[in-house]
Amino acid sequence: MSVGLGLPIGDPAQLLTWARRADAAPFSTVALLDRLVYANPEPLVTLAALAGVTSRVRLQTEVLLAPLHRTALLAKQAATLDLLSGGRFTLGIGIGGRADDYLAAGVDLRTRGRRLDGQLATLRRLWAGEPLAADVGPVGPAPARPGGPEVLFGGFVPAVVERVARWGDGFLGAALPYQQMDGTFRGVEAAWERAGRPGRPRLLAQVNVALGPDAVVDRARRELRAYYGASPYTDHVVNGLLTTPAAIREAIAGHLAVGADEVMLYCWSPDPDQVGRLTDAVFVPEGDWPGVSW
Repeated sequence: MSVGLGLPIGDPAQLLTWARRADAAPFSTVALLDRLVYANPEPLVTLAALAGVTSRVRLQTEVLLAPLHRTALLAKQAATLDLLSGGRFTLGIGIGGRADDYLAAGVDLRTRGRRLDGQLATLRRLWAGEPLAADVGPVGPAPARPGGPEVLFGGFVPAVVERVARWGDGFLGAALPYQQMDGTFRGVEAAWERAGRPGRPRLLAQVNVALGPDAVVDRARRELRAYYGASPYTDHVVNGLLTTPAAIREAIAGHLAVGADEVMLYCWSPDPDQVGRLTDAVFVPEGDWPGVSW
């Protein structure tokens, strides 16, 4: 059973502590979200710092808003992070939908999907060591993983499923109960087969969590509400925050049962003691997880 941690953004100075504790615990991955017009730390820079204080746990963007980034520079940054972390980097990609992020980056929000599709072809070509263009050479360094770091796509529009099948290694689904995630996962697998890809896609699920005293849980709800803002989904997301060990274990078991290879517990309170609480809640004796294999 692989369970990762989505790292909180409310107190960036605590993230080194979070990463060290996660690396010492059985968690499989630490991940960071991406926004531009927000107070979150920049994910690639931050994950590079976290790579230096960890040795085992994987490092993941969850998800990087790739259309906001210059493609050649993104290829170089991702390859460098993959190389320096010893192949521990996973590039989770999405497009987002916040108009202010795109205005700040000088990128047309309306073309973000088409822009991403063009970026993907270029990223794969550069990671394979090919020139950027006829009059521009390759952009190194070579990543640790041949062909580039693992790439996951997040989102729920049909184009995401097709991107996984054509360009990706897997899919990251967030904010859906496992009963609904089942159908999404099956759609990703079907697209993968139609594309003639060998093997199977990696399937990840994300759930929002907070464990601890009332003050910790209340802080997490405030962070969630502030992040989602006036979205029509805000109340649904905040009300869906999992705040008990039993609820978290049920969500993990449910997602594993519908085919998830990894479940990401996204933490919204910056209290580093959550790492210990989540470790105690999740990594219990195998007999306490009927039907779940470690």
